[in-house]
Amino acid sequence: MLKKILLLFFCFALSLSCLMPCVYAAPITSGAQSLALMEKETGTLIYAQNEHEQLEPASVTKVMTLLLVMEAIADDRLHYEDMLSVSDHAASMGGSQVYLKVGEQMSVSDLIKAVCVASGNDAAVCLAEAVAGSEESFVERMNARAKELGMNETHFLNCTGLPAEGHVTSAYDIALMSRELILNHPDIRNYTTIWMDTLRNGTFQLANTNKLIRFYDGATGLKTGSTDSALYCLSATAERDGMELIAAIMKAPTSAERFETAKNLLSYGFANYTLVDVYPNEALPTIPVNMGKKGSVQPIFSSRDKILMEKTKVSTVEKSMELEESISAPVEEGQPIGTLTITSEGKTLTTIPLVAGESVDRLSYWDIVQKILHEALFIA
Repeated sequence: MLKKILLLFFCFALSLSCLMPCVYAAPITSGAQSLALMEKETGTLIYAQNEHEQLEPASVTKVMTLLLVMEAIADDRLHYEDMLSVSDHAASMGGSQVYLKVGEQMSVSDLIKAVCVASGNDAAVCLAEAVAGSEESFVERMNARAKELGMNETHFLNCTGLPAEGHVTSAYDIALMSRELILNHPDIRNYTTIWMDTLRNGTFQLANTNKLIRFYDGATGLKTGSTDSALYCLSATAERDGMELIAAIMKAPTSAERFETAKNLLSYGFANYTLVDVYPNEALPTIPVNMGKKGSVQPIFSSRDKILMEKTKVSTVEKSMELEESISAPVEEGQPIGTLTITSEGKTLTTIPLVAGESVDRLSYWDIVQKILHEALFIA
């Protein structure tokens, strides 16, 4: 039986600025056709408008290209210092490019820079071929990865976002793949936060197509896109006070409108939401172990997740902890032994399992005999 041994009610201390009323009470006005605002840590969708509508993403497609490249680097299948040779196919790409020549060699690091800063289609294809052998095979991996991430409105036909009938995604799916990239591959910031840089030993100038990098406080990326049919798209990321947000904008009528919409979405999120650490500062009490080689076990949290909350509701958070009175050996590390429940205004926000922090073996017959003899000698 679980017995409630601890019930704590508390208010989370926040700065005065965190207790300010919502700045954006009304829905965000935008000429963009589809919008989504997501928090990175929890994946919570904060604001959305037509977020599941299938539309052309243009070069925002390259978020998935970059994700697969960064996963290849993480898996040691590709390295930043690797020198790649440009194929005929990569060099033939139109649209945004860094004008790679057939046979030219460029490092993986510089090619990633070319994709993130200048949206180079030729650089994207060169990286795709290095990861999968061909763009066609790479696109198969893009679609497989999209399916794994739950991107149900997405179908890729190339790794660049160049116009192709049936090459579509949604604002929600853009937020999903953007979250996966920035959550698990934070090194991408080394490239997405560049405002101006060069390639080819300083002879080729780069300027970031994402103007928020220079003009929005806390901007961390991520990728722009535009074609005549897709109009103006953007996945914009920014971080303030330890919280990173993703704003996905699709089919804005002008470039200025997509950036203004992104700023409004991000500012709305930062003004109204915060990440709350729900874990108590004090150590958790140990639990007695019956017939164990150790007399007790230390419970720990199974995860260290935070909760996304409206700032105006932070003071309503309450938590209750339930732990087993005792448990019998053997105890396995990670074995459930309690729960921490977080509520607000009578509604359960989350329940976090408490688990055994270590294994405890059961006493053997010989252990019991030795223990009895030891106690008898001690008493004597």
